[in-house]
Amino acid sequence: MLSNKQRIQQEALRLGFMSVGFAKADFLEEDAVRLESFLKNNYHGKMSYLENHFDLRVDPRKLVPNAKSVITLLLNYYPEENQYKTAPKIAKYAWGNDYHEVIKEKLKALFAYINQHIGQIDGRGFVDSAPVLERTWANKSGLGWIGKNGNLINKQAGSFFFIATIICDLELEPDPTFKTDHCGTCTRCIDACPTDAIIDNKRIDASKCISYLTIELKDQLIPNEFEGKMDNWLFGCDVCQDVCPWNRFSKPHTEKAFKAHKEILNLSSQEWEAIEEHTFNTLFKNSPLKRTKWSGIQRNIQFITKPKGV
Repeated sequence: MLSNKQRIQQEALRLGFMSVGFAKADFLEEDAVRLESFLKNNYHGKMSYLENHFDLRVDPRKLVPNAKSVITLLLNYYPEENQYKTAPKIAKYAWGNDYHEVIKEKLKALFAYINQHIGQIDGRGFVDSAPVLERTWANKSGLGWIGKNGNLINKQAGSFFFIATIICDLELEPDPTFKTDHCGTCTRCIDACPTDAIIDNKRIDASKCISYLTIELKDQLIPNEFEGKMDNWLFGCDVCQDVCPWNRFSKPHTEKAFKAHKEILNLSSQEWEAIEEHTFNTLFKNSPLKRTKWSGIQRNIQFITKPKGV
């Protein structure tokens, strides 16, 4: 007879998730201190939404009343394809369809399974869409450690995966926290970051991160101080993951929805500049690229291709 925990794990793996872990829903004391310091130092840049709902971020029981467990699920997105060498770079997670929609459907199916085979539960599923510290919960669920680049790293799979979270009132046996740190003395991610966004002690100045500058920053212009430092990144950045030794264990995903768009792999800088708004909206209507909109892509391509000093 399988336990409720084992049944949830089995179904999650059947749905395509690569790993599942469980933690007790509780107050995150250490994260409260770290988050307060992060905000105080303005490392969040203009992402003012991170200042909101502080109490919900550090206590899932306030986000989901009567919460007893946090279920963390990892979904691989590492591609087998490669971008054309001269194409403007796009973060690997954005090569296929929008992961929010893909994962939401899987979480919906997992909820349906739990309700049908285990019993009715109250809970919510989250994918980058609410005040949830998903990397901390993944760590507490035994799925890996948080590296110097701020990403969750798994010994068997590296870090090219999405993290989804379910907070619910079902009591489940927690997994042991992953307590060891396997980054050691390695500083490859720190040394390789083009904009010096990775500071120390797992602190990230998000306001300097290329992912922030190309996606989250909504200003009409990218600050001149980053001129010549963008390393040809058009949308997001994978530098700190690409250089991480643990990603030698990454294996290509099997999720059809994440199959790379041929335009993302092949379009040149000139073609990105020439693309018209309606064409962009049609081609990338199901893509994470729609987050920046056509205007954001145009701003980015013009910044990374303009001659230095102009």
